[in-house]
Amino acid sequence: MEQPAANSSSARILELGLVDYDRARLIQLQLVDKRIDGRITDTFVFVEHPPTITVGRGTRYARDNNILASEEILRQRDVQVCETERGGDVTFHGPGQQVIYPIIDLEQRERDLHRFLRDLEEVVINFLRNYDLNGERISGKTGVWVSDKKICAIGIAVKRWVSYHGLALNLCTDLSYFNLINPCGLPSSTVTSLESLTGIPVDRSRVFFELVNSLENVLQVEISL
Repeated sequence: MEQPAANSSSARILELGLVDYDRARLIQLQLVDKRIDGRITDTFVFVEHPPTITVGRGTRYARDNNILASEEILRQRDVQVCETERGGDVTFHGPGQQVIYPIIDLEQRERDLHRFLRDLEEVVINFLRNYDLNGERISGKTGVWVSDKKICAIGIAVKRWVSYHGLALNLCTDLSYFNLINPCGLPSSTVTSLESLTGIPVDRSRVFFELVNSLENVLQVEISL
């Protein structure tokens, strides 16, 4: 693993495994309060969720128009729908994704939310280079694309300048779930995954260490495992 910059700050990883979305949200809120009080250092929560559609704050239109499946179909596919504080529209979380929730003190980062979002995008873009993939931004949209296919959705919330929520990177996700929604208001055909792009099975251990390396180098933190 490459060494982070000399002026880096310390952070830690909290791996939760497969956890219900609402439970993970409560864990985030507890961590946010601890970070505000200085009881913990910056923390990256690595988690995976059962099939869940999430709706960002203030997006009643999104819920009414961008969830395409009926309640019956959602029940048949065992998909939960959860409203959340993060920015953004409707998206899907499920097995085969790597979700990362950064509990980060943005007071130390000049309270710059836009820069922080661009940094999270850069973490994914930097990670994708390990697979000879050219991750890209699209002006006016948050997230990361490879060509015209979106591989990572990003949405954050902030409480007293501590961030939570974060990014969802499609690794070997069952992309058929995205047919249930217009992800971030876009057609489901615009979504892709690492496995779809490379044509090879995903090595989750390799992915973990490459993501940690990218977090360290882009955000200039030294992460303890």
